[in-house]
Amino acid sequence: WLPSTKEYREISSCSNTGDFQARRMALRYRPEVKQAAEGETAAPKKGGKKKKPKKPKPVLCHTINGSGLAVGRTLVAVLENYQTPEGDVVVPDVLRPYMGGVERLKKKQ
Repeated sequence: WLPSTKEYREISSCSNTGDFQARRMALRYRPEVKQAAEGETAAPKKGGKKKKPKKPKPVLCHTINGSGLAVGRTLVAVLENYQTPEGDVVVPDVLRPYMGGVERLKKKQ
């Protein structure tokens, strides 16, 4: 909620980026080995040994962007909702541990 515009505004959005972001950081996973269905067994080769199933190749992950909050928009929402008539800003309780215990940001004179 932004009191100055009297409307709710988007702080963040998420979009599916497929494997686009994962390519740059080579973010991959290896799919599980598929088990043979019941009744299906690999025929033993010469020597009577069963062939091990091949490990699947690594596959690029699909990612989403917007995993955080847009800092500017979030800051504006905090400032507008916690500003006092004197111009100070009360630090919300949940943010105080990250602000070293500061409870109020004083307006410069």
